[in-house]
Amino acid sequence: MLFFRGQGTIMIGVAKELTGVAQLAVRGGQPRVSRPLPAWPVAGEAERRLLLQVLESGIWGLGGALIPKFEERFASYQHTRFAVLAANGTVTLEMALRALSIGPGDEVIVPAYTFIATAAVIFQVGAIPVVVDIDPRDCNIDPVKVEAAISERTRAIIAVHVGGGPADLDRLTQLSSRYGVALIEDAAQAHGAEWRGRRVGSFGVCGSFSFQSSKNLTCGEGGALVTNDESIADFCRALRNAGRWTGRTPRRRVLGTDYRLTEFQAALLLAGLDRLDEQTNRRNQNALYLASLLQQMPDSPFIPALRDERVTRHAYHLFLIRLPEERWQLPLERVVEALQAEGVPARRGYQALYQDPLWIGSDGEGLTWRLGPGGAPEAERAAREVIWLPQRLFLGDSALMEEIWAALEKVWRYRDELRGW
Repeated sequence: MLFFRGQGTIMIGVAKELTGVAQLAVRGGQPRVSRPLPAWPVAGEAERRLLLQVLESGIWGLGGALIPKFEERFASYQHTRFAVLAANGTVTLEMALRALSIGPGDEVIVPAYTFIATAAVIFQVGAIPVVVDIDPRDCNIDPVKVEAAISERTRAIIAVHVGGGPADLDRLTQLSSRYGVALIEDAAQAHGAEWRGRRVGSFGVCGSFSFQSSKNLTCGEGGALVTNDESIADFCRALRNAGRWTGRTPRRRVLGTDYRLTEFQAALLLAGLDRLDEQTNRRNQNALYLASLLQQMPDSPFIPALRDERVTRHAYHLFLIRLPEERWQLPLERVVEALQAEGVPARRGYQALYQDPLWIGSDGEGLTWRLGPGGAPEAERAAREVIWLPQRLFLGDSALMEEIWAALEKVWRYRDELRGW
């Protein structure tokens, strides 16, 4: 199966195989993706100008002009009143818990399918992670499982917007209000994503973003907490800067630390923010096109993550594809290796949180956590079936999407070459 163009549309038809395409690249054939992939990160004259401005200012840390400028712009961009820049997205998530006085004996509900840091920060403050299952359609936290796990000790729900696709913020905000527990949004992968036209991070009491190297908005390492609560913003600014209180709200006792970042990082973020909308729109256009191609395959063995109709903009930090194990009958690692050899930088996704070596065996002694009712079979299945494509691919053009589709289809068509290998 190859693409051919007909009357301005992309059609799928049977064509004669090209020489060298009939064999998987992992077995010595010709890779299907031939064009250069988009580079990441993107940088240009704006970054050079702002970095030089910081260099020549002589103020490289807190006290300069660019950190507060970015905080103001990013808060507005995410539809919140305040933003607090810090060293990374893990500490901004921890700052949210500390700002809410969550500590020993408290429970915080988290999804089973997420980066280890989402739960690690709960351990850091002495609280107890309660791990619940996901909706298999989009790999986001399942509100039904959240409600079943709420107890008298529950203080917060951390909703992770996996891959940049918003979780069900209608149901989650309702549960937060009904049970009187805080909603915290882990939006590390979801810069600019929208639910019903409103940006993520603005629904919960706090939102946490990451600016690590792979993220859609990056300065190498960095993070931001956003909130509409001025007292929380004041607390977090003190927490990142050795407890020094500079806010207008009543002073709270803060055992602070050093979570600061530099003016150089703020410079990179300001330049990146200027191009984020254009990049996000391009990612959406390309991701939707690739999804449409995958869905044209009869009884497709590639199932893209559901995009809820209430999602008015997806960040597409990751493009999630499920490969049903009953259809493939192959270890996921083998399929991923074959795709990489074809020129598609796919990778497998998360394991279930509690399957991390940190949580089990002798290394996990002393860590207190619990699994929500019914366990997390969907998260475990996602670990066996879901692959990710990185955001940088979707900064390319439609022709690249077609090559990626052709590589996926080729691996499926010649999957028997991977058996017994």
